[in-house]
Amino acid sequence: MKYSVSTYLLTVTIISFLGYCVENIWIALTQRYINNRNMYLPFLLGYGLTVVGIYLIFGTPGKWLKRRPANKCLIYLAYFLLMMVLVSIGEIILGTAVEYFCGFTYWNYENLPFHFTKYTSLFTSMGFAGIIEFFMEYLMEPILMKVQQIPKMTLQILAVSLIVLLVGDYLLSFRNMYIHKKPNLLWKYEFTQKQFIWFHN
Repeated sequence: MKYSVSTYLLTVTIISFLGYCVENIWIALTQRYINNRNMYLPFLLGYGLTVVGIYLIFGTPGKWLKRRPANKCLIYLAYFLLMMVLVSIGEIILGTAVEYFCGFTYWNYENLPFHFTKYTSLFTSMGFAGIIEFFMEYLMEPILMKVQQIPKMTLQILAVSLIVLLVGDYLLSFRNMYIHKKPNLLWKYEFTQKQFIWFHN
């Protein structure tokens, strides 16, 4: 691999935090609130694992372009369509699994046009695909290179410690959702009312 395992692991945690921020920015703009996104820590592990996994398996649009430099538009379109398919499949699998094991609907896109099942839609898949393609093209390599420059021992300690915390948080959060059959809501901030709401599970 081009980078060390520790570099990839720490990058997973960075992207997991960015995913947490992106989701809260989206609901802040569309629904005027933010919340803990069902986790105890401000990380969404699925984002980190997915993006790093895509990088390791499929690479970046730039790498595709190096193989066929004359087909720039087709390369970017093909990468975008691949990301759309992967996002749609991932959303359907995760949403269906949570509904089956935890007994509630994790999210619902049925009010959106061109939805495929309640868990994915044309426009949300296009949005996520665009974000992923932009991130892969312009941010992924710079982040990996910066992380790789961290002193080796410090990098290993950070990577392992944070991954253990994130995996533990993920397992604990989904355990609570499985037991209580409801989202793991801890807090919510309503922008319209300018107040925090605290939940007790």
